[in-house]
Amino acid sequence: MRFRTMSELGDTIKGAIELSNGTVKVLNPDRVRDQIIGPLVDTAVFHEKADLRGTARWIIKMAAIQMGAYPSSVQELYDAMGQEKCGGFTVPAINIRGLAYDTSRALIRAVRKNGVGAFILEIAKSEMGYTHQSPSEYAAVVLAGAIREGFQGPLFIQGDHFQANSKSFRKDRQKEIEGLRVLIRDAISAGFLNIDIDSSTLVDLDRPNVVEQQRDNFEVAADLTVFIRSLQPTGVTISVGGEIGEVGGKNSTVEEFRVFIDNYNDTLRGGEKSLKGISKISVQTGTSHGGVPLPDGTVAKVNIDFNVLEDISKVARREYGLAGAVQHGASTLPSEVFDRFPKAGTAEIHLATEFQNMIYDMLPTPFKEEIYRYLHQAFGNERKPGETEEQFIYKTRKKALGPFKEKFWGLPTEVREEISRSLEEKFEFLFKKLNVINTRSIVKQYVRPVAVTFKVDDEMVAAGKESTRRGSPEPVDPRAD
Repeated sequence: MRFRTMSELGDTIKGAIELSNGTVKVLNPDRVRDQIIGPLVDTAVFHEKADLRGTARWIIKMAAIQMGAYPSSVQELYDAMGQEKCGGFTVPAINIRGLAYDTSRALIRAVRKNGVGAFILEIAKSEMGYTHQSPSEYAAVVLAGAIREGFQGPLFIQGDHFQANSKSFRKDRQKEIEGLRVLIRDAISAGFLNIDIDSSTLVDLDRPNVVEQQRDNFEVAADLTVFIRSLQPTGVTISVGGEIGEVGGKNSTVEEFRVFIDNYNDTLRGGEKSLKGISKISVQTGTSHGGVPLPDGTVAKVNIDFNVLEDISKVARREYGLAGAVQHGASTLPSEVFDRFPKAGTAEIHLATEFQNMIYDMLPTPFKEEIYRYLHQAFGNERKPGETEEQFIYKTRKKALGPFKEKFWGLPTEVREEISRSLEEKFEFLFKKLNVINTRSIVKQYVRPVAVTFKVDDEMVAAGKESTRRGSPEPVDPRAD
């Protein structure tokens, strides 16, 4: 259900939420949680009118803060980890691609049940595209999930892989950087107080030495860090992440990290000695995003170099005060390896594809077949010679999450509940392996609550910038192969 008109929205929330002079006041938290948040989030995502989508998102975000769930930066926790005041755990950063509201609710239930404070909700630049989730929408949905499940405390919403395209960068450096600035501005305005800059795509291993190989990387990272600092809300230090090894490329080294961080710091602080730099460093250890699908559709096993994580994390903490190294592309790894990340001193781990796989595995067969027919029609030209059906589907099915988003959200209640239970169990398993159980008190000790604010006009503008096409794709021919 969604609100059809602004007047219907106003009539429904009367007595539970009061809107006055650009402010939101929650009068009846129980009614908001039990009756109103569902229609609000549905309106925020699917209404065809931008003003209603924007208004619903604004109400959700402002209400969440009043109800105790506030967008926060993980910077202070990472400072404490960098000073070795706390540690022994690896912060899971969960990328939510499909069924965002149900998935965020499942995550929050697992968080509350296990006293977890150290966790991140994130979405990558590329994921925003193929899942049709703008920063404005994503932040509203995960905050709605927090409201519905009664979460109180800091919620770390993160922009993952805000990535420079190397070909576009070589063609027009300023244009590519300006595109990232627009994305960063939109994300911060939406409530993302954690931004991972990924300029590792600009590393050129054909250059004569490590400094020159990393030059574009550290220069762009420093430039964008200065830009982020100019936009951060009063009282907030946004956590910024850097990256030295593109995921799927060659494994990172301590030398590369030293070269990057020393030159990044010099570039960043050349004119501003007190400017805060990155809080962590993403490295390559042997993984790839989504894993490598084999001909039968299963994922190839990989050998992670935990020494890379351990060695770089030690240097990052002890010499530079950073939280440590970050592992990407890990959700499809064997379950028995996850407890090795905290032991290696890994600061953060990014998890995405396995949750998507779990959702697809539990879809009703007719719906799954409809999606796969669409993939053949829309992306069949991307199928490589010799690629099996299973490999093609595994690699492309993420691209159906946006076009079929409304149908995913509209799945029968029993299907969504079954998926949610499985996801919740998976989250609990990962929390235990990564040793973040009962970290709520640690987070509370170091992370100060800062009440950020949102403007309804900003949310309307953000909603208006989204594609006018909403809902599911045109029906596909059931006879298509």
